[in-house]
Amino acid sequence: MQKSKLGAAWLIALIATLLSLYSSEIAKMPTCTLCWWQRIFMFPLAIQLGIAFFRNDSGIKFYTLPIAILGALFALFHYLLQTIPSLILLAPCRADPCGVHCETIDWQLFGFITLPLLSLVAFLAITFLLFIIKKSK
Repeated sequence: MQKSKLGAAWLIALIATLLSLYSSEIAKMPTCTLCWWQRIFMFPLAIQLGIAFFRNDSGIKFYTLPIAILGALFALFHYLLQTIPSLILLAPCRADPCGVHCETIDWQLFGFITLPLLSLVAFLAITFLLFIIKKSK
């Protein structure tokens, strides 16, 4: 049962990583500062959780859980910047040399699902799965 939770967490991280790479490298969507920070937290998860899955190492949760939580906080902040206009003064992307602003919505589904929201859901799902994994003896 632990291995299936590790596998699900790895699959989520892998899909999020591949979609992130697709959006910037193939679809040529611009990448803002907060997007890069979310990538900094997601990309290692795809590697670490993959190794843990194949080794059936549930102890990895103690190393990856903080990374997933920090990634979720960055994704939440990014999503709030996109949805609450008054937070724009807190945006770290205002002085981005590439001219990409964090509040810009490049892709949206159903009027509220944006890439930072998808990132947040991925980080929260990984966090939940890691949290419920019991350490094997």
